[in-house]
Amino acid sequence: MFHYAILLYPSANRVYTDSSAALLRAELAVFGEALGATLEDIGERRLGGVTYVTFSTAERLSTDDVTLLSNLSALYALFELTGDLLRPVELSPLDRFGTDLLTIQKYSGKTNELFTKLLLNVTLLSTSDPTAFLIRPLHVLDPLCGRGTTLNQAMDYGLDSTGIELDKRDFEAYEHFIKTWLRTKRVKHTADSGQLRRNKTMLGRRLELGFGLTKEQYKAGEVRHITFYNCDTVAGAGLLKGGSVDVIVTDAPYGVQHGSHRTGELSRSPRDLLAAAVPAWVRTLRSGGALGMSWNTHVTKREEITEILTAAGLEVRELGDFAHRVDQAILRDLVVARKP
Repeated sequence: MFHYAILLYPSANRVYTDSSAALLRAELAVFGEALGATLEDIGERRLGGVTYVTFSTAERLSTDDVTLLSNLSALYALFELTGDLLRPVELSPLDRFGTDLLTIQKYSGKTNELFTKLLLNVTLLSTSDPTAFLIRPLHVLDPLCGRGTTLNQAMDYGLDSTGIELDKRDFEAYEHFIKTWLRTKRVKHTADSGQLRRNKTMLGRRLELGFGLTKEQYKAGEVRHITFYNCDTVAGAGLLKGGSVDVIVTDAPYGVQHGSHRTGELSRSPRDLLAAAVPAWVRTLRSGGALGMSWNTHVTKREEITEILTAAGLEVRELGDFAHRVDQAILRDLVVARKP
């Protein structure tokens, strides 16, 4: 048997740090479904006073296996473990732009960037082609995207993304941030923004970005895209072609800011919002694509979320335990479902 240990990435959020080992164990089990090697004995071990997440395999991890595991959300370093001795394993993460793309923005209510990466990971791995994101630019949709943490993580992976957000202040904050970041980092890009209209009706505003992972790729026409719609989530989903999205990843609202205006009033219940919006989101999802969503279990029960997703034609996956406390009022969990 070969034994491995993962050193966890430190988080500035103490509450999230307390949950990170358990979350990484659950995430690692999902990664294990796509590996060539079979993971066994996933657990924890303290070495030198530091907690590591550990696992074993019958055969040494292949280069492809290490490449995939390099993208674990809270992985800081991977070691092959012999007794109490640690031998570093060379990693090759997919990240293209560095951590500051995810960490610079600071604001109240921001979803922890490590959790955003975890949610995107387990959703990508739940598609019919779980390792496709390593080799080609999939399309990620966050239909309740706030100030764009999911869009930034997709960008860092070299993926295309679309975000929808009703709050004008969040839209403006993201537009200012991403344009400034692209200029500061001298990333080759184009940016276009303006009014968002459909059938002569004013829906809100739009932001369209094209960027290159490298200068050479940009000059060669290999451009990745970020599209941001500042409008109602149902209306925004209606702007996308059916079957054009590979994965949908979102953090369901804890307040009222993401409600739908279709009835003329903001929905104060996340359940009511999801019941109205999920069918519109699922229409954009390709066959074999997956939807991953986190939510506050104090507000909506898992059974209600599962019922909404199933009614929209999705098959809910049975994953490990991802429930963790965010603060006294929020116990966050996630659910992932695949479109047949």
